[in-house]
Amino acid sequence: MSRVNDVGGQSGFGALEIEADEPPFHADWEARVFALNSALVRNGVYRLDEFRDAVERMAPREYLAASYYERWLHAIETLLAERGLLGDG
Repeated sequence: MSRVNDVGGQSGFGALEIEADEPPFHADWEARVFALNSALVRNGVYRLDEFRDAVERMAPREYLAASYYERWLHAIETLLAERGLLGDG
C-alpha cells in the first residue's frame, strides 16, 4: 500500500534545500522530542518500527504540512494514546 510519505521517484516537491553547517535541531523542542522518542523506544514502550508506522499513518494533509519533528511528535502522541498512556492534560 502506497502512503503519502512514499514519494520516491515523484516530482513536484521542489528543490531540496541543504543548509551549510545545519544544526541537528532548529529549536529546543525538537531536541526534546528526539530525546523522548529515544527514551520510549529504549524502555520498550513501543518499537522503532511501530514509531515509523505511526508517522506513516498520518493523514496526508497533516503529513505534508508538518515539519520533520512535528511528525515525530504526532507519532509519539498516537502511540501513547493507543496504549492508554496519554494523559488528559
